[in-house]
Amino acid sequence: MPFKLVTYEIKEPTRAFLYLIKELGFTQKEAQRFIAKGRLFVDDLPMTHTQKELVGEITLAEFVPETQGLNSIYDNEHFALFDKPSGLLVHPSSRYTPYSLIDEVKYHYGKDANIVHRIDQETSGLILAAKNKASERALKMMFENRKVKKSYRALVKGKIEEAFLIDEPIHRHHDQDAIVKIMMQIDTQGKPSQTYIIPLKYFPKQDMTLVSAEPHTGRQHQIRVHLFHVKHPIVGDPLYNVPLEIASDFLNKKLTVEERTKHAGAYRLLLHAHHLEFEFEGLEYELDSDVDFEAVCKDVLDLSEKDL
Repeated sequence: MPFKLVTYEIKEPTRAFLYLIKELGFTQKEAQRFIAKGRLFVDDLPMTHTQKELVGEITLAEFVPETQGLNSIYDNEHFALFDKPSGLLVHPSSRYTPYSLIDEVKYHYGKDANIVHRIDQETSGLILAAKNKASERALKMMFENRKVKKSYRALVKGKIEEAFLIDEPIHRHHDQDAIVKIMMQIDTQGKPSQTYIIPLKYFPKQDMTLVSAEPHTGRQHQIRVHLFHVKHPIVGDPLYNVPLEIASDFLNKKLTVEERTKHAGAYRLLLHAHHLEFEFEGLEYELDSDVDFEAVCKDVLDLSEKDL
């Protein structure tokens, strides 16, 4: 487990956040956030007051990265590129999450390395990680300012014959259920969102199309919502194009693999972050995934050449 309890002894009364900064090398922001998240314990109870003085034994829930053998597919002095498997979290959802991609990033490149953007847990593919704080700030700014061109691969239901632009605003789902509220939907009150879709290959027996999806904006679940809206949902999507109760069961971790396959068409979301393109430190980068996504789709759907 990446979060481990480590005990320290403080001999002289010291304010909590100052101890983290001076003795353990935290930045002020990191120290305040660490304490606010309840990861500093005194007498087995979380202490969340940054100005409180500490003395004697304290315990910290520290992130200690562990590897499961996932290596970057490219790196230089500024950043590293990972090909994330479907189902793997980018960051831990709590301190009890046993493993996430940030484990590999910090295990290989140190505590200052950090992931600079996100893709869904269900989505596989390219994730960029900065190796130091300066690169992290610059790369995050590039993503925020839409200076990074992204391209995905997706297997969708139905036949798409020509490229087209989906230009529909996206807003959070109106259902008040706390779980379902993480879902998104097309709504005139939402934020402007554009995705360009290019058909790559049609599979007539399955009535499915392999497409390239290029998001011009970066809304949550954008590609999934847009393709569902134009009646070409992504194969294996357990949130969109399934009954709301099925989506709720999936989010509550109540949906079996068999039920998911029945309702969504596959046991995993067939969406893959395939390409990143940007300029950094005066150099142009065009980075592609090493994964043969068409082969992945055939394997997930258990298709042989005679089935195509």
